Amino acid sequence: MAFYLTTILFFPILGAVMLAGIPGRNRAAIRQATLAIAVIHFLIALPLWWLYAPGGADYQFVEHVPWIDSLGVEYHLGVDGVSVLLTLLTVLLTPLAVLGSWRYIDHHVKEFHILLLVLTTGMLGVFFALDLFVFYVFWELMLVPMYFLIGVWGGEQRVYAAVKFFLYTFLGGVLMLVGILALYFHHQGVTGVYTTSLADLMAIPVPGELQLALFLAFAIAFAIKVPMFPFHTWLPDAHVQAPAAGSVILAAVLLKMGTYGFYRFAMPLFPEAARQALPWIAGLAVVGVIYGAMVALVQPNVKKLVAYSSVSHLGFVMLGLFALNVTGVQGSVIQMINHGISTGALFFICGMLYERRHTYEIAQFGGLSTVMPVFAVLFMIVTLSSIGLPGLNGFVGEFLILVGMFQNHPWMTGIATAGVILAAYYMLRMFQSVMFGDVEIEANRKLPDLSGREVAVLLPLVALIVWIGVYPAPFLSRTEPSVDRFVERVTRTAGTQPAEVAELDADEAEPPEAVPAGLEGRP
Repeated sequence: MAFYLTTILFFPILGAVMLAGIPGRNRAAIRQATLAIAVIHFLIALPLWWLYAPGGADYQFVEHVPWIDSLGVEYHLGVDGVSVLLTLLTVLLTPLAVLGSWRYIDHHVKEFHILLLVLTTGMLGVFFALDLFVFYVFWELMLVPMYFLIGVWGGEQRVYAAVKFFLYTFLGGVLMLVGILALYFHHQGVTGVYTTSLADLMAIPVPGELQLALFLAFAIAFAIKVPMFPFHTWLPDAHVQAPAAGSVILAAVLLKMGTYGFYRFAMPLFPEAARQALPWIAGLAVVGVIYGAMVALVQPNVKKLVAYSSVSHLGFVMLGLFALNVTGVQGSVIQMINHGISTGALFFICGMLYERRHTYEIAQFGGLSTVMPVFAVLFMIVTLSSIGLPGLNGFVGEFLILVGMFQNHPWMTGIATAGVILAAYYMLRMFQSVMFGDVEIEANRKLPDLSGREVAVLLPLVALIVWIGVYPAPFLSRTEPSVDRFVERVTRTAGTQPAEVAELDADEAEPPEAVPAGLEGRP
């Protein structure tokens, strides 16, 4: 399927151009057109689930075209099992975000939806890019629309939150750019060839001190995006001030750019440095798990509580990555998807509460289960998913991470497990305060239950919560070969010939038997 990824990548931009032609005063037409574009985009990308051959670790649907020959830059796209899942999560959340903001966004409606579509292209470009220049372009592209989504349609402190988000992320990106340039010139110094190809850069070893410095440049940029402790301070402000749709995309997809960056670039490019940094990064991840949970405990604001829970949960994702074994990394990848589903649903729920009462303060609610029974059931399932109840998606990822981490670092695992207990406490206490007890505030007695539109937003996410919790095998089978290759590369001892170096050249690689004709690519 020639240029299938390009079609998925740039379809939202085409949709944004079409939206620009609709008069701004025709808000209904803009919303309907954006929803249609997002749904069609989802349907275009959905066949990735079936077309991707899970039996091999090679990149598939590879598109490799020279772009800037004089600089060694190539338009190089491809997906493995991990990026396929993150792609499908992204294209699912975009139409749900449009539906979720249907009534919430009431000014500059056309501009909001154009930026949302541009943001979608930026996020997908990060997951598809197999060239560091292309990756950096999309990494910076997604920063701009999110800045405006927070700064224009956010809460009272929206400008402060938007500027803080921009500065943190942009500074991290500049540091990463310095690392990319240093790697670029190092490759030229060794081979005489300028290139930004991920495959070519991985094939050339980087000496120890330089490798550590470059790993830190990449790692800090990605740690800010995760966000890891102590780089997390921009996140609560951004979440609280962002509109509901912005919070959903930010939590469910944008934060995964950081963990994905570690998986795709920082650790495979600099494996020795990653192993050296393991105690420090794993230690910071454990601190983040406990710190995020303890701060969430004392939050009176439901949206800020969910924001700090993200700091805690993404600490688990980082622990899984740095377990450096297949079980832990598999758990980390699945937990990326789980966090996107569960926390995305929680932010949708926060938005639904805000639309009704125009407040996020937990004390302003209470007894809503008798007033909004459908909402109570869906809210309960999402809450139990977030705390990792067996049978729901959160349990699968956390269990695999803890098992993988325990093999090498049992004491860190023991400390991190406390985060699971704390999560159960603060989430259940929040749910009880909002949903149970007497209805003491008069305004809560007449709140409407979920509309059909709101049920349509939450039901796909709840279905995924149950599916992954009960039967995670289809998700694990798609990621396992890629995870195997990742672990082998990062844990290989110095001086050992990389098993995959010869395979990194798509022209020389023998495609695996499990990959249908036309889908061969670089591993």
